[in-house]
Amino acid sequence: MCMKGLLYRSIVFLNFLLLTFGKAKNLEAKDLRIVSLAPNTTELLFALGLEKNIVGVDSFSDYPPQAKKIEKVGTFSRPNLEKLIYLKPDIVFTTGLEQNPASARLKRFGLRVFIVDPANIEELLEDTLEVGRITDRDREARRFVETMKQELAEIKEDVSRSLSQKKPKVFFELWYPPLMTCGINSYLDELITLAGGINIAADAPRQFSRFSQELVIQRSPDVIILGSMQAEGLAEKNILQRYGWGEIGAIKGKRVYSDINPDILLRPGPRVVQAIRELYKRFYVDGK
Repeated sequence: MCMKGLLYRSIVFLNFLLLTFGKAKNLEAKDLRIVSLAPNTTELLFALGLEKNIVGVDSFSDYPPQAKKIEKVGTFSRPNLEKLIYLKPDIVFTTGLEQNPASARLKRFGLRVFIVDPANIEELLEDTLEVGRITDRDREARRFVETMKQELAEIKEDVSRSLSQKKPKVFFELWYPPLMTCGINSYLDELITLAGGINIAADAPRQFSRFSQELVIQRSPDVIILGSMQAEGLAEKNILQRYGWGEIGAIKGKRVYSDINPDILLRPGPRVVQAIRELYKRFYVDGK
């Protein structure tokens, strides 16, 4: 083994000892050193006033703008374990699915890992309270959750007042090609429902899956939301060139939208209310 490799391993092992034996498990918020490996969790930590405690984030954590200045510890799917350990975090926030292997490795190194992976808004609120509890931000978390509940209730009232209009059928395009969308029980399906829309792909076999172009034409949605990371304008131009799509209600009525920031739609975090309001506007206000 080369000298550089031995030195690297020595640093990792020494930090493992420090993290395992050198720190108290329950620290006050002012003393916490936090690493966040998911952009939605980074946003949540900022919302709870913990920005000064964050010593490392994944490369996709770019909101609020201050997050861009924090030390990067690798990508969402491939965090740099050695760099992360060198930062001596008291707690590392991860998410599920592709981060599960990284979470397991971090735990083996004696790091305190907390997984934030809400599948819906109810779980997002529960996770917010739990994050507040373990970071000594109970009061801020409770206040944040109560505010969000109040805002969700206001949206519900707005939708109720708009139901004199017909509920719009909605197709949410996640990607193309292949054509990807959101199915029932997905986070995005919930956003569409709360905003007063009907997801035409609610019978898709998985929460996020491929979908038939023929079915989109057949079900003729009133609104199409382009929520992918593809450049604004490019996606709209592409959709107009698809065979048979010219007869879809949303295209004939010019109700294809690619102007909603995909981050607020795809990150289950503090901006969820903003995401629902943006969808509501496309469903009812812009459609008048």
